[in-house]
Amino acid sequence: MHEAVVHLHPPGRLLALVGNPNCGKTALFNRLTGSHQKVANYAGVTIERKEGRLTSAAGRVLRLLDLPGVYSLNPRSPDEAVTVRVLNGQAVGEKRPDLVVCVVDATNLRRNLRLVLAVRRTGLPCVVALNMVDLAERQGLRIDAAALGRELGVPVVPTVAVHGDGAQALRALLDDPAVWQAGALPPGAAAAPAASAGADRGATTAVAPAPAHDARGDHAAVRGILERLGLADAVPHTTSDRIDRVVLHPVAGPLLLGVLLFLVFQAVFAWAETPKGWIEAATAWCGDRLGQALAEGPLRSLLVDGVIAGVGGVLVFLPQILILFFFILVLEESGYLPRAAFLLDRLMGGVGLSGRSFIPLLSSFACAIPGILAARTVSNPRDRLVTVMIAPLMTCSARLPVYALLIGAFVPQHEVLGGLELQGLVLFGLYLAGIVGALGVAWVAKRLSAGGQTRSLMMELPRYHWPTLRNLAIGLWQRAQIFLRRVGGIILALTIVLWFLASVPSPPPDATGPAIQYSLAGLLGRALAVVFEPIGFNWQISIALVPGLAAREVAVSALGTVYALSATGDDTAQALAPLIAHGWSLATAFSLLAWYVFAPMCLATLATLRREAGLRWAALAAAYLFALAYAAAFVTYRVTLWATG
Repeated sequence: MHEAVVHLHPPGRLLALVGNPNCGKTALFNRLTGSHQKVANYAGVTIERKEGRLTSAAGRVLRLLDLPGVYSLNPRSPDEAVTVRVLNGQAVGEKRPDLVVCVVDATNLRRNLRLVLAVRRTGLPCVVALNMVDLAERQGLRIDAAALGRELGVPVVPTVAVHGDGAQALRALLDDPAVWQAGALPPGAAAAPAASAGADRGATTAVAPAPAHDARGDHAAVRGILERLGLADAVPHTTSDRIDRVVLHPVAGPLLLGVLLFLVFQAVFAWAETPKGWIEAATAWCGDRLGQALAEGPLRSLLVDGVIAGVGGVLVFLPQILILFFFILVLEESGYLPRAAFLLDRLMGGVGLSGRSFIPLLSSFACAIPGILAARTVSNPRDRLVTVMIAPLMTCSARLPVYALLIGAFVPQHEVLGGLELQGLVLFGLYLAGIVGALGVAWVAKRLSAGGQTRSLMMELPRYHWPTLRNLAIGLWQRAQIFLRRVGGIILALTIVLWFLASVPSPPPDATGPAIQYSLAGLLGRALAVVFEPIGFNWQISIALVPGLAAREVAVSALGTVYALSATGDDTAQALAPLIAHGWSLATAFSLLAWYVFAPMCLATLATLRREAGLRWAALAAAYLFALAYAAAFVTYRVTLWATG
């Protein structure tokens, strides 16, 4: 039986942004769409897509799709194949674009223009956004956009994506009916001969990979265009070259990278204290007011002990998560991340990977899901598989609430080693442990895999540039929305479910302990405690691990709910950190930290890995992560018990 696929095309004309990596395509997308954008996955594949609405100069609302960056239409990786399918009209649930906007880096025309010629051969209407013209002019490159348009046979407009009015010319051009017709030219321009015959725009046949003679022809055509424009020998010496003499130095470069990463984790704790205090105070105030307003009963218990104690306990870590994302976005926007990949290529080569795996793994510090998806840029199948298998070992932001809770409760807050925060040092150590664990697993995979030889690394190093506040703000807002949706969705739902399990059935009349001990959750916790007792986990921790499988940060809200319902005397849900500091041993706390370094992935990550690598590899990843987590927690617990007597 065959599955039927229904194509539902949203109304409105569709534009597609196409360009080489690092051409400023995403910055232009943010400039054109602002906050009117959404992030999802392409239908049928787990590759992130960005779609937004832009308004032309005349007020027309258009759909804009930001396609994955490509160097050619001869796909070498899954994300490049997605771009080809979208341009061909074969993407599930999406129509063929009505217009392609080729974003071209004005400082690197030799490479970028080959993609423009390839897009022209698809037969789609096309315009060129000559981006970063301000940087080109500062480097002494004077590009005549009208002359370039005549050479290419398509309209060319200058853009500066980082400036407020840098896309106005493009917005105005979209109101010209002529540009929506294949082969449109600027007024008065003459058509240049195409490299090869273009396909009919309405065709639905596949766009075949560019044959070798097309690639050679494009190279010669671009060289001729640059010669006629007087740009063939324009290769300016840039500031980036001078910076790279230090950043890519074999000794100074790795030291600088280590210092940068270390300072990031210091800032995660140091900068977050004040906003965390505000959220904690607001949570406590809401709990007190609601508790006073409602009579004793199930509703009050649900809202105070369930919702506020659980969800509020996770919201308090939003500042730390946003600080971490801020630094990741700054490193990405500035052009530093590819340099970090280059610096780590030798280290990663020792475990059977190339530096190209660094960026997917770094993305996994935010969340393993985009890290697994980013591994689609790794062209070697074996390297891509190993990358997705070790991505869950990177310390994602969902672990940060657990780390922050335990470090804040058990690690003193004071300065060591000349002003460094001890808590930040411990956090850095936990992140480092995850990295070392991932490299160890990759090394084992190299030894067991016949294809474990070291690969060479070839990648483009973009110019350095200052990150724009607009792009940083959009990126942080998107991450905050994702986190808050999880808090308002899965975390809230699981917190309510856990409250129900912890409240039903009611305790017997002769009960002497807290009601939760007689509930379904209490029974489950005591059963699981038999499994986890050798690593120091009590029944409350055992309960929290279950909803933590759905989302790791739920463990904090689960602990808040469990301790709120098992509190006696003057204990309150808002005092979770003091409660565990008083009730847990140091060995138990360190054991739980070790568990979460290698903890089995959340269900969403497991589903993504299954989709990317298959059920067998997803099951293997879940099994080895559980084994590593249990072994690390067992060793940590026993060693800490021995060390503390």
